[in-house]
Amino acid sequence: MLHLYLKSLHIIGFVSWFAGLFYLVRIFVYHAEAEDKPEHLREAFKKDYVLMQKRAYKIICNPAMMITWTFGILMLINSPYFLQQGWLHVKLVLLVLLTGYHIFCKKTIERLERGEKYMVFNSFQYRLLNELPTLFLVSIVMLAVVKNLLNFAYLFLGIIAFGVLLFMAAKAYKNHREKK
Repeated sequence: MLHLYLKSLHIIGFVSWFAGLFYLVRIFVYHAEAEDKPEHLREAFKKDYVLMQKRAYKIICNPAMMITWTFGILMLINSPYFLQQGWLHVKLVLLVLLTGYHIFCKKTIERLERGEKYMVFNSFQYRLLNELPTLFLVSIVMLAVVKNLLNFAYLFLGIIAFGVLLFMAAKAYKNHREKK
């Protein structure tokens, strides 16, 4: 019974974490688009976006990441036999990579706040960056549900194809926006 409560809180955490990451990087898109605003508006927009980014990171992303990791670890302590399953090792690697993405977002907020141009992308590149958590989400959830490493190999190829489709859709959307 305890495992189900831990799992529920873990799911609530990762849903919130992904929601926060999607929202945060969307704000990066708007921040980058502020460069195209008239000069008298640009700085006010950028200042507001930095404030929104910091709040999203501190109020949504960080707590949700901590909830995800905490209740995931507690599930492993409660049911250590999962540690012997190969699918969990792959999931943990993906979670470490997602945490790296999370930290990269924090560094991006700091760079945008300082007005640095190094490692700051244009709006299209941020749109692409915003699709990366989708790939993590699909991979992690499918892996946790399927729990079969052999099937995950096929799933991984499907995720790559899905990523290519997301890129093509983003490119088509960019072209559509530029025509208007």
